[in-house]
Amino acid sequence: MNRAFNKTSLKQLTGLLQRFQSTLVVAEHNNEKLTPITLNAITAASKLGGEVSCLVAGTNCTKVEISKVQGVKKVLVAQHDSYKGAMPEELTPLILATQKQFSFTHICAGASAFGKNLLPRVAAKLDVAPVSDIIEIKSPDTFVRTIYAGNALSTVKCNEPIKIFTVRGTSFEAAPTEGGDAASEEVAPTSPTGISEWLEQSLTKSDRPELTSAKVVVSGGRGLKSGENFKLLYDLADKMNAAVGASRAAVDAGYVPNDMQVGQTGKIVAPELYIAIGISGAIQHLAGMKDSKTIVAINKDPEAPIFQVADYGLVADLFKVTECLMSCVINS
Repeated sequence: MNRAFNKTSLKQLTGLLQRFQSTLVVAEHNNEKLTPITLNAITAASKLGGEVSCLVAGTNCTKVEISKVQGVKKVLVAQHDSYKGAMPEELTPLILATQKQFSFTHICAGASAFGKNLLPRVAAKLDVAPVSDIIEIKSPDTFVRTIYAGNALSTVKCNEPIKIFTVRGTSFEAAPTEGGDAASEEVAPTSPTGISEWLEQSLTKSDRPELTSAKVVVSGGRGLKSGENFKLLYDLADKMNAAVGASRAAVDAGYVPNDMQVGQTGKIVAPELYIAIGISGAIQHLAGMKDSKTIVAINKDPEAPIFQVADYGLVADLFKVTECLMSCVINS
């Protein structure tokens, strides 16, 4: 009887605690639309229970549509020229002021370069330890995260008064962008710190899909031998409406720019189809693509680690196979 009562009481207590949770999701955007990983972070935040609020900070960010996203209760909007470029030095005081006003129990963002650059600074200012790369939420204070380049998991019990964490986008479904009805509220911008100044951003323009949201990704490694040979992948990707990625080895060799890097220290992808061409499959790279629905590996080394995670593997000359793939795509 007592045992049954204790189980029931524990369940009721858990539900009660969840109702007192409140989470702030720091939205990543370009002043016009959300970066997709923010939708994954909203789904993760919704699993904590309680209310979910989103902070949208920018220079002219009223176009960013988030009020209809399911799971969001309130949208907090802050606009100021100092937020140009989303520099963590300027956004941190805003998040601290917002936290002081609303007393959130959790603060999170996507585990992108934006989130990983910003939230550790916020955590340091609040004197709490952040948790990175969350892939599962067991309770408001218990998380599962990836460690050792994504090759192992760790369950973390967080006893900090304010839980701050980044969410691995491929581990949570994107929150639906229709059906929500969040209230919008302006929050006062904080005074510029003047520590850093945003000068400019040079972006590579491409008609190909964005790497982290593409349904098909074609990636190349050091086996391509040169940057010029990546043209084979570009041509194949264009025929397949795919994004092009690369291993760290290819980036370090100077074949391609680092914004194409897939891996633990690069971009995390989980497309429907991932084609790895000339990639050996180091742990660092596998951590960034092992959640792909279907993985195809092409490598001349039969012992390459990439074959251990591949659904389809072909031990062959990558140049000949890529040309054959081009012919198949063109004739299909």
